[in-house]
Amino acid sequence: MENTVTNIAKGVGISLLATFILLLIFATMLTYTEISETIINPVIIVITAISILIGSSIGNTKIKKNGLLNGALIGGIYIFTIYLISSILNWKFGLEMQSIIMIVIGMIFGILGGIIGVNKK
Repeated sequence: MENTVTNIAKGVGISLLATFILLLIFATMLTYTEISETIINPVIIVITAISILIGSSIGNTKIKKNGLLNGALIGGIYIFTIYLISSILNWKFGLEMQSIIMIVIGMIFGILGGIIGVNKK
């Protein structure tokens, strides 16, 4: 149980770190290129999905069972953490359609990462 909790925390941490790095790269690209700002929301969704997939895959590598559940937990905890930070930084924060889409994507990609991580050799 302790090992599972540690690996889930590791998966969430890796996901958050990957998000930070990928968003930093994207922000730099927005600053120094002519990329339209209209693609910000889709890119954030893709970055979130990739980050959760990476974190969930790595977090579930050593667990070797319950990849679906553990992956969903990593995705759910990641999304909860991001929304908690967002609500602290933005007092007008609310649950909208894009938020629901992010929650669903987080859970789906967490599950996919969990399946990949458990089946890695």
